[in-house]
Formats: sequence, structure tokens, C-alpha cells
Amino acid sequence: MAILSPADRNEGAGKRRGSDADLCICGRVMEEVGSPAVRRSCPAGLSAVRAETIEGLTELEDLERVYAQLCDEEAEVQTELEALASQQGNIETKMLALQRLGPNLQLIEGDAAQLSGMINFTCSLAENVSSKVRQLDLTKKRLYQAIQRADDILDLKFCTDGVQTALRNQDYEQAAAHIHRYLSLDQSVIELSRQGGESTAVDASLALLQEAELSLKALVTKRLEEAVAAGELPQVERFFKILPLLGLHEQGLAQFAQYLCSQLASKAEENLLLAVGSDLGERRAPVIFADTLTLLLEGIARIVETHQPIVETYYGPGRLYALLTHLQKECDVQAQKVVDKFIKQRDYHNKFQVVQSSMMRGVSAEKIEPRELDPVLCEVTLMNSRAELYLRFLRRRITADFEVADAVAAESVIQEHHQSLERLLKDCQLSRTMQELIGFYIPMEEYYMRETVNKAVTMDTAEAGQLSSSMVDDVFYIVKKCISRALTSGSSDCVCAMINHATSMLEADFREVLVCKLRAGYPASALQDLQRGVSSAVSLMQSSLQHGKIQTLGIESQEQAKSAYLVTLNNVEVCSENISTLKKNLESDCAKLFSQVAGSEHAQAKIDSCLSDLVNTSSKFKDLLQEGLQELNNTAVKPQVKPWISNFLSVSHNIEEEEFSEYEANDPWVQQLIVQLEQLMAEFKVGLSPMIYDTLTSLMTSLIAMELEKTVFKCTFSRLGGLQFDKELRSLVAYLSSVTSWTIRDKFARLTQMATILNLERVSEILDYWGPNSGPLTWRLTPAEVRQVLALRVDFRSEDIKRLRL
Repeated sequence: MAILSPADRNEGAGKRRGSDADLCICGRVMEEVGSPAVRRSCPAGLSAVRAETIEGLTELEDLERVYAQLCDEEAEVQTELEALASQQGNIETKMLALQRLGPNLQLIEGDAAQLSGMINFTCSLAENVSSKVRQLDLTKKRLYQAIQRADDILDLKFCTDGVQTALRNQDYEQAAAHIHRYLSLDQSVIELSRQGGESTAVDASLALLQEAELSLKALVTKRLEEAVAAGELPQVERFFKILPLLGLHEQGLAQFAQYLCSQLASKAEENLLLAVGSDLGERRAPVIFADTLTLLLEGIARIVETHQPIVETYYGPGRLYALLTHLQKECDVQAQKVVDKFIKQRDYHNKFQVVQSSMMRGVSAEKIEPRELDPVLCEVTLMNSRAELYLRFLRRRITADFEVADAVAAESVIQEHHQSLERLLKDCQLSRTMQELIGFYIPMEEYYMRETVNKAVTMDTAEAGQLSSSMVDDVFYIVKKCISRALTSGSSDCVCAMINHATSMLEADFREVLVCKLRAGYPASALQDLQRGVSSAVSLMQSSLQHGKIQTLGIESQEQAKSAYLVTLNNVEVCSENISTLKKNLESDCAKLFSQVAGSEHAQAKIDSCLSDLVNTSSKFKDLLQEGLQELNNTAVKPQVKPWISNFLSVSHNIEEEEFSEYEANDPWVQQLIVQLEQLMAEFKVGLSPMIYDTLTSLMTSLIAMELEKTVFKCTFSRLGGLQFDKELRSLVAYLSSVTSWTIRDKFARLTQMATILNLERVSEILDYWGPNSGPLTWRLTPAEVRQVLALRVDFRSEDIKRLRL
């Protein structure tokens, strides 16, 4: 290994030191160049690499890296320069536009300065004017206060002098006007006047006016009391008009009401004496107490009509309630006297007790004749009707008066007035007394209705040529009369109670009467016994001969029983129709009566609920009719029709050409059946209504179809026999269609399809009518039944029938 000299070692150490220095410089350059922060911090248009740094580089790699960086910067600068150069035209255009705007901007600047000066001048001018206006307003306000104060002082002195003069001349109206003017003065102004230089004169005037006020109040009150006691209406009205000027509204209304009540009482007592002493033979005698109550209530209504304008004029709106409160108290007293006399003269309570005892189960007591209750019940409903009309009149008048007074009142005040009105109308003695009368009326009306209905049932008669008996019309006339009478009372609760009682009576009592009549059944006649067999006829004749004569009485009784049964069926139908008609009529009447009554929606809802219960009774009568018709069908039709259908078995349908021709000339079965059916239904057609007759015919048709189907399955048919059956079936269907307005072909659909099958020429022909080939035809027969019908043909082989795929 070569040994270096000291000089070499020094030179190498120097090189190493130089190399280390170059590395440090290169690191700094890289930091400067590579750092984005350094490049961003450089001024615009300058390189991120400083010239001093480049001069310090000694390594080629470092120089190349710095060179590449400088090239990139040069490219970026070149790009920016190109972009700026491309915008040169646009910038020059904008600069030219700005140069043109220069003179205009100078003009605008001058105008703006001038406008600013004008605004400043206007603002200062307006501020000066507004301050002067405020000063004028303050001066005007104080001037008005001074004038008002002067006027009040003058009015005070004028009232002082005027009231003394008026009192000396007994001109109470003028004196009251002066006192009213004094009371209307602004008390604060008077207090200021008392504090001023004229305090002595003001105090003297106030003392005189206060003394005059007390004196006039006492004098007018006393004179009004004297006029009321003397019954002098002009004087009463004179002083009644003065009191509100003195602030005595309540006292004036109370005194005026006292006068009106005294006049009302004297007139009511006079009318009541005339009613008690009236002749019982007079035309209005049955309702004399209702007329007396009507006169009382009409008198109050006349008072309101006459004096309401006076009250509104002198006392203002909202005061009518106070006046009517006093009048209603007197009305309650006089009405109670009328009702007490009514109860005593009509023996109302005793009649109610008798009725109540009679209606209690298990109590045998004397009964009262319904006709004795009729006039009393009419009078009670009339009295309640008049009371309801009167209370509605009060409601309208007071409500209208409150509406005017409460135009700007708070909601709490309006609610308080409404509650006061309701208390007056509902809690008054008149309302309670009428409720008590109606409470006694409802059981008595129910008793009247039930007893009268029982009489109608007892006196029931069926006139010749009439389908229904007399009791149906009588019963519904009574029911409608009772409900209509309750309706005239004007009380929705009374109407609802009577509708419920009528519903209960019709549904339970009257329907039970009809049920009992139908339970007796429709008797079989002797003629039917003869038709059922010779043996029963022989027995009947032997029994008759043993008694020495033929018992025609039994036959007559049977005919009566038959007629009674048919009439009962007609009665049931008429009852169902009458209930629906009654419900519609009552709906219309109730809507007319309660449409204008307060709270009519609630009352109408209650009545509608009761009417729905009433109309539901109609369906129960319809069910009873169906039961009766089913019983008639089982008793009178079925025993006759079944043997006639069974005769089909005695006629052979396995026939040849010769027998077919003979059947065609002389029908062996169906024509006789038609004649028998016509004879059977002739009696029912005369005795039953068209609707019931059609229903019975429908039942008979169903029976014929069912029995004939059973019978056909017991027979055998040839090809011509099937054709004969088809002709017979068509004749039967045509006859039954002619005797009823209902369609019956649906009932014979199965038999018609059986006839079609029996008319086939071969077994496979059924496939032309079955399944997808059936077209609009809906088969009522099952595949098994089709095979069973095919088997009735004697010329069809069972193997062919079994091979069918249905």
C-alpha cells in the first residue's frame, strides 16, 4: 500500500473538506428549489433559485437538476405570458370604455354632490318645520284642554243654575238632563279647576249639584213608586225615562217591571176567574185553561213588543234581560195558578193515579175510559206548546238584544250573557211546571193508546170485498193520533217517548194479536178430505147421518177460519207498509216543527233514532208474513199438490208413436193438473193481496218443481216419452208464468235441462251441450245427475252412459 506524503494528505483533506462544502451547498439548493413554500414565497416574475446558489454548485447532477427546474419555470412563465398576450384586445377595449366614461363620471360626481347638498338642506328644513308643528300640536292640545276646562266650568255653573230653576218649576226632565250633564263632566278637569283661582265657586257649584242630585233621585223615585201604586201609565213612563239620566238603571227597570207585573197579574186573575166560571157547553170549554195560559203568555209578549223600544232608547241595549227577569217571575206565579186550577178542575192527578194503577201488572183496579182522557191530553199538549212558543220568543228577543250590546264586548262577557239566558229559560218555574205536566201526560197517553188499540182489536170486523179488516186502519189511526198529539206539544222528549211506546205496542202487543190469529192455522176443508180418499168421505157421511143431519155448521166455521187466516195475512202486510208510511210522515212533521228551534240538531238526532227503531218493526211484520205464508203453503197447498204431481207416475212415458198421438189428442196429466191448480189458487187470488198472492204462487211453484223432479226420477222414458214430458213441462211453465207477475223459469231450470236430456237421440249427443259446447247455458245438474237422467231412457245402453266423460 502506497504511503502518502503529508502534502498529499493535506491536499486530500482539503478536497474532502471541499466536497463536504459542496454537499452542504447542494442540500441548501435542493431545499430552496424543491420546497413549494419557497417557490410560493418568491416575488412574482422571479425564479425560485437565486444566482448565488447556482454559482456555488460544483456537481453535474446538481446543475442538471437546477437546470431542469429553471426550464420548467421558464415554460410556466411563457404560458402565462401567452395567456396575457391573448387578452390584450379585450383589455384594450375595456380600457377605451373606461376612458370614455371618464367625463360622465365627472358629471355624475358633480350631480351627486349637488343632490347631497339639496338633501341636507331639505332635511334641516323638515326638521325645523316638524319641530314647529309639534309645538303647534302641543299648543292646540293645551288650547283645547283650556277650552274644555272653560266649557266644563261654564257647564257646571249652567247646570247649577239650571237644575235649581227646573226643580222650582217641577220640570224634572230638564233637571235630570242637567244632573246627567254634570255626571258626564270630566272629573279630572273639575279637580284642576278646584285647585285654581276659581276653586271657591266650583266647590259651591259642586255642592249644590250634589245636593240637587240626591234630592232629584229621591223625588223621582218616590213619584215613580206613587205612579206605580196608582197604576198611572203616563206618569210611570215619564219617571221611568228620567231614572237612567240619574244613573238609576236597575232601579228604574225594577220599578217599571213592578208596574207591568201588577197589570199582568190583575189581567191574568181576571182571565182565570172567567175560565173557572165558564159554561161547560161552550165550544172552547175543553181547552179553556190552555186558552187562559195563552192569554197570559201573549200578554207578556205584547208588553215586550210595546215597551222594548222604550227600554232600548232610554236605557240602551242589553237591558231587556233585566226587565224580563222581573216579568218572568210574575209569569211563573200566574202560570202556576192556571196549572193548579187545571189540575183541580180536570182531576188531572187522580186520573194519572188511576191510569198508573191500571197499567201496573197484577193490580186489579178501576179503569178509566180512554175517551175521558182525550180532551185532557189535548189540553196538556196545547198548554206545553204555548209555553214552548213563548220561551222561544223570549230567547229570540233577548239574544238579539245581547248581540247589539255585545258587539265589542269580551268573549267572557258574551259567554256570561249566554249562560244567564239559558238559566232564565230552563230554570224558570214555567218550564219546570210544564215538564211536570208532560211527565204525567206520557203514561196517560200510553194508556190511552193501548186501551184504544185493545178496543179496536176487540171490535175488529172484516167487510165483504175488503182484503184487510178494520182493526189495522183503526190501530194505525190511533198510533198516529197519539204521536201527532205528542208532536203538537213541541217537546222533543215527549215525542221520542211516545214513538218508543208506539214501537213497543206494535212490536209486542199488536203483533202478538196477529201471531195468535195465524197460530190457529189454515183449516183443511171437507172437500179436501173427500179428495184425499173415499174412506174419509164415507166416515164423514156416517158421522153426519148419526147426528141426524149433515153438519154444515162445521163447514161454515171452516170457511170463516179460512177467510180469517187470509185476512190476517193481508193485515200483516198492511201493517208493514203502514209502519214505513208512518215513519216518513213523522220525519216530515218533525223536521218542520223543530227546524227553527234552538238545539234542533240534537232533538232531531234523538227523534231519528226513535224513528229508526219504529221502522225496524216493519221487518218483523214481514218475517211474520213469510211464516204465515209458509204455513198456508204447507197446510193448504202442499197436501193438494203432492198427490196431483204423483199422478205423473200413473201416466206411462215409455210410449210409441200411437200412444204419443193419443196423448196429443187427449192430454193425460198436465191439463188436468193446470185445472186443479187454477181451482186451488182461485180462492187465494180473491182473498189475498196481489203481493201475497204472488209470493204464495212462488212457494207453490217451488213445491211443484221439487216434487215433479222427484217424480221424474221414478219414471222411464222412450224417445217420444221424453218429447211428451218436454211438452207437458212447457205447458206447466207457461200456465204458472201467466198467473204471477214474478219470474218462475229459474225454478224450472233443472227440470228443463232434464227434458232436454230426455229428448236426445243418442247418448253421445249430450257432449254437444256439455262443457265448452254449453255456450250461454249454465248447467244446474251435476255429472252424476246427468247420467242418472240418461239412465231413465229405456233405449240408452248403460255401457254408453258409463263411457261418457263429463
